[in-house]
Amino acid sequence: MASKKGEQKSLKLSAVLDLNEASGLRDNLMSLRGGALAIDASGVERVGAQCVQILMAGAKAWEADKQPFSFVKVSDAFTKTLQLIGVNIDHLLAKESR
Repeated sequence: MASKKGEQKSLKLSAVLDLNEASGLRDNLMSLRGGALAIDASGVERVGAQCVQILMAGAKAWEADKQPFSFVKVSDAFTKTLQLIGVNIDHLLAKESR
């Protein structure tokens, strides 16, 4: 899929990001690769380690592509779960979300 240079894509995460959602999340991320990506995690109520791992792999892939990857909105549940499993996304938070 070709996109205009500078066009930012967005992905709104599901409320429940468990093992059942992992392959769909991966597919969604891969379909958006190639440009800037803003992730909306404001509606996340529960997130499993597998989906966190996919999101962090996505962040690394965008970094390798030299493209912006950021979380523009995050729920308290999303933030607390990441803190519990030891994942720091402060460097990935959009300035408005900090």
